[in-house]
Amino acid sequence: HVQLVESGGGSVQAGGSLRLSCVASGYVAATFSGRCLGWFRQAPGKEREVVAVIGPKSGLRYILSLKDRFNISRDNAKSTLFLDGHNLRPEDGGTYYCAARAEADCSMTPVFYPSWGQGTQVTVS
Repeated sequence: HVQLVESGGGSVQAGGSLRLSCVASGYVAATFSGRCLGWFRQAPGKEREVVAVIGPKSGLRYILSLKDRFNISRDNAKSTLFLDGHNLRPEDGGTYYCAARAEADCSMTPVFYPSWGQGTQVTVS
């Protein structure tokens, strides 16, 4: 049973930075490294949207408008996914979720991710 646990959320001032982490358990190391992973976010009253996804060989895909301010990375040895955000804006606030696909190919669509963390709250003021 795969579990994803996010951490690193909190309150940050506009223009500030944060790093979110997501630790996966229930995978053997080789399985984790072979899966596409992603960060998604959801603001109150809005649909969940993709921030960035990363393939097994670190092929990166972002929402175009966020590419200059967010960076996704992974440490397969530690079964951990990261999201670094810079120059944050109030509209970046919301609940951030990490998610894992069951395969290597990435998608920007949340419905294709069967495994999700519980989310971590980010507030930008």
